Amino acid sequence: MEYSFREIEKNWQRRWKDGNTYRTTENPAQPKYYVLDMFPYPSGAGLHVGHPLGYIASDILARYKRHRGFNVLHPMGYDAFGLPAEQYAIQTGQHPAVTTEQNILRFREQLDKIGLSYDWHREVKTCDPGYYKWTQWIFLKLFHSWYNNKLNKTEDIAVLTGIFGKTGNMDVSAACDEDTPSFSAEEWKSFPEKKQQEILMMYRIAYLSEAFVWWCPALGSVLANDEVKEGVSERGGYPVERKKMKQWSMRITAYAQRLLDDLEDIQWSESIKEAQRNWIGKSEGASVKFDVRGTEYSVEVFTTRPDTLFGVTFITLAPEHELVEKITADEQREKVNDYVQYAKARSERERQSEVKKITGAFTGAYAKHPFTGEEIPVWIGEYVLAGYGTGAVMGVPAHDTRDYSFAKHFGLIIKQVINPGKAWDFGKEAYEEKAGKCLNSSFLDGKEVKEAITICIAALEKQGIGTGKVNFRLRDAVFGRQRYWGEPIPIYYKDGIPCPLSEAELPLELPKVDKYLPTETGEPPLARAKEWKYKGQYDYEHTTMPGWAGSSWYFLRYMDPKNPDAFASKKAAEYWREIDFYIGGAEHATGHLLYVRFWTKALYDLGFIPVKEPAKRLVNQGMIQGTSAFVYRKNGTNTFVSAGLRNNFQTTPFHADVSMVEGNELNIEAFKLWREDLKDATFELENGNYIVGNEVEKMSKSKYNVVSPDDMCEKYGADTFRMYEMFLGPLELSKPWNTNGITGVHGFIKKLWKLYVGEASGIKVEEEKAEAKELKVLHKTIKKITDDIENLSLNTAVSAFMICVNELIELKCNKRDVLEPLLILLSPFAPHVCEELWEKLGHQESITRAPWPEFNASLTAEDTVIYPVQFNGKTRFNLELPSSVSKEEIEKAVLAAEHTHKYLAGNTVKKVIVVPKRIVNVVF
Repeated sequence: MEYSFREIEKNWQRRWKDGNTYRTTENPAQPKYYVLDMFPYPSGAGLHVGHPLGYIASDILARYKRHRGFNVLHPMGYDAFGLPAEQYAIQTGQHPAVTTEQNILRFREQLDKIGLSYDWHREVKTCDPGYYKWTQWIFLKLFHSWYNNKLNKTEDIAVLTGIFGKTGNMDVSAACDEDTPSFSAEEWKSFPEKKQQEILMMYRIAYLSEAFVWWCPALGSVLANDEVKEGVSERGGYPVERKKMKQWSMRITAYAQRLLDDLEDIQWSESIKEAQRNWIGKSEGASVKFDVRGTEYSVEVFTTRPDTLFGVTFITLAPEHELVEKITADEQREKVNDYVQYAKARSERERQSEVKKITGAFTGAYAKHPFTGEEIPVWIGEYVLAGYGTGAVMGVPAHDTRDYSFAKHFGLIIKQVINPGKAWDFGKEAYEEKAGKCLNSSFLDGKEVKEAITICIAALEKQGIGTGKVNFRLRDAVFGRQRYWGEPIPIYYKDGIPCPLSEAELPLELPKVDKYLPTETGEPPLARAKEWKYKGQYDYEHTTMPGWAGSSWYFLRYMDPKNPDAFASKKAAEYWREIDFYIGGAEHATGHLLYVRFWTKALYDLGFIPVKEPAKRLVNQGMIQGTSAFVYRKNGTNTFVSAGLRNNFQTTPFHADVSMVEGNELNIEAFKLWREDLKDATFELENGNYIVGNEVEKMSKSKYNVVSPDDMCEKYGADTFRMYEMFLGPLELSKPWNTNGITGVHGFIKKLWKLYVGEASGIKVEEEKAEAKELKVLHKTIKKITDDIENLSLNTAVSAFMICVNELIELKCNKRDVLEPLLILLSPFAPHVCEELWEKLGHQESITRAPWPEFNASLTAEDTVIYPVQFNGKTRFNLELPSSVSKEEIEKAVLAAEHTHKYLAGNTVKKVIVVPKRIVNVVF
């Protein structure tokens, strides 16, 4: 009976669907296990063979955990809002919802072909109003919340207003804007509503304020920090610039310390943890204020080395710093304005990477040194960025190479250090003279940097010219986007006050617009919906939420996706709690993975969920790279030279579509039909064939090296495809795809089939009791596969299956006692063929929840030991003996062996050294 994989796989995929095989419900009597993939953005290109790597790995784990008795939640959905659909809508006029739904159907078709055990009853789409109703609900909860530093948690804003009404904000320790004013309870009560709302906005977790943001003119939108890579937009690679504008943001900085601390409690890769630590960027030091002479302003500088304050000879502001306009002297204004415009047009990458390009402009202003009272010139320079620190640095050219280069270039003072490496670089006398009462000279001698910094901070605080401070590189997350295809922010404006919708008014759905472009006056696309107003008169917020909004909580919606009254019932949230195993790309380290941790902590503080971290264990799968095919055109001709001949000519390589390559041979006729300019091409061949060149590159359409999983499933079957993806190499490493290798895995499954099924007689499994050597093969495999799945060593598990099947074939094993457990072991990897054979063995129920085979160590014990036999320390032959024999019996067997007489060559044996179960050495 032939292995007809196409019919088998279609049959079981239909039966799984019709029988709700993977449908999951809460069962308190059963332990739970939550397996989750980072859900995909459904692009029009569909999946290539690199995308399912993580999906297959998580599916193997989910199936394995079902066999181990767990109630497994393994859902899938779609991150369905996004810029590509909107850009396509701009080009074609087609609503983004239409193309998104088409793409989702294509993704679903591809995922089903691979045989993934998702509970599709729990499918979510972030663009579904029934889903984003709860994204908006969470936004409102964050809008109505503040962060209490004393309790280190999120609280309802009503708690804060209650405090204001009793004692004002004098004793409030909260995460808030730096320019938040102080007021008494009486003053609070006297403030008009608008003033009160403005103050509350300075405390809210979700808040509106003026802030420097990354503005991308080409995309017409603000971008978050993680959407900007090396000074250009991550999507499209367009230039960005820093721009100050009214913007919705999330106060993620309030959670910075918790985001750091709680990394210790989760099983995530060290590389992801380190990326988050660096992004959060905790540093300890001092905040120092330099008053600007002749003005009411002061420049705040954060420094990790306050002990170097006496080396400060200038201050540099970022060109975008708000003080530049206020403190620039009239005679310097033209130069400063010109320089600001110059810097504005430069990307962050250019400003930071071109270290040898030193530019700047003097503002004409001078600051007062907080200790010495000396005048310090205030400059602006592009190497200082508004988005980092305070947007101002104190120039200490004797300690910092960039400060030194800046000072040398512009002829600024450089104070020489006296004792580099020690705290008191400028001499204890200088500190005693200038700090006076604040520093005791007995503390100065021999102090190292750390202790000296502590003393200096105390001096700054005592004189009221600075304070010790913990600084974070992390910035609040920009939330609004000037786009159409995103969740509407549930806010309307009344008399200039941002007002939240009530929960009963959710969801606020996207309106229809005539175009998906900004308005002619530069407002976001939602402003085109002229009739879209709250109660017919108040303007809604016209920006939409960013892509990360819907993905910051989707793991919770999977717990209870149809619930109209809550994002998840308390019962469901208590049962499923957090993700037990989460898999996705490492590129999300400082975007999605940081935001989902932030939202989880806020919802935990507010009492909506029982966990403070979204996922216990996180794994980043590697990338499957493409193997590109190259052809070589003779320069100036339309003749193509085979790879082995190309060095004989001057040629230019270019990519050929890998679909036209079998092995390394080009299908010449297909190649000539590929493009109009190739139809008359001629070829110089090797042994009658055109051999292409190969190179491993990123899999992409532009390199014509994309391989479709559909093609692989159609040609070899989904089970073969699943196992080959795992066989390519360790899950977390990148590796090249090579279609040539898939035939070996396909051959393995055919061998497996023949173990169970005869040529014509159908199933050939016998009920006869298995022999010890057959059980030994099985139980070695049980141990190996169990350990490999637990350790995600899925490539070596595939190898173990191949070894097992070969050994069983050699033993001519057809015993049910062995072959039935083997199917359960293999079913997470190759579920279709295992279901088919399981049914042929007489089972009425699916193999999905058959109990995992128990390992019996006694069945794998070695019956014999192979002894290397040495003569005077040199190994000459091996001798297999029963493991139970004594040392005396081993010695007798060695001396009686035929080979022994040969190697003794007539010499007398002096002694025989026996190391039981290890080695024998004959000394003569």
